[in-house]
Amino acid sequence: MTAEYLADSTYSLAPGHVCLVHAAAGGVGQLLCQVAKMRGATVIGTAGGPEHTAIARAAGADHVIDYKAQDFEAEVKRITEGRGVNVVYDSVGKTTFEKSLNCLARRGFLVLFGQSSGAVGPIDPQVLNQRGSLYLTRPTLFHYVGTREELLERAEKVLGWVASGRLRVKVDRELSLSEAAEAHRILEGRRSAGKILLKP
Repeated sequence: MTAEYLADSTYSLAPGHVCLVHAAAGGVGQLLCQVAKMRGATVIGTAGGPEHTAIARAAGADHVIDYKAQDFEAEVKRITEGRGVNVVYDSVGKTTFEKSLNCLARRGFLVLFGQSSGAVGPIDPQVLNQRGSLYLTRPTLFHYVGTREELLERAEKVLGWVASGRLRVKVDRELSLSEAAEAHRILEGRRSAGKILLKP
């Protein structure tokens, strides 16, 4: 549901839009690439290394940037011919934040929905003005399923996509509940390529 609300409600993607999805080989990243393609957007994904860039491409990213070997800001500017993207979906946070702002087109949206590399520091709102009247939001799923009706609507949509095969959910690994700390280390180290399931 996170991928659905990000692409549908936080910034409503449509044909002609270009989005940047960080961690496109991760659990939410793969789903977000797929939902963005369903909505007709062009997707630029970032991922680390050849294995993860292949996963992002398979999830639907039109362009994939290997952030370990390439400067994602420079690549986004090259791909968009300097225009920038309409929206950046950033689950990484601290290490990508500044360059994510620089990747945005005028009046673009930076949607910060995670912080796997750490929290973003304080920001002067004037920066948003100076870089093109940008928008910054920090959404969370709980505010998008705040009523029973919203929860059912989003859940039915997403589960319908999964049941029909339009949305593929990749499970990277299963860990026991006692290994929850290791699951967090994997996520923080950006070493996952799909969902991590914790089993009792």
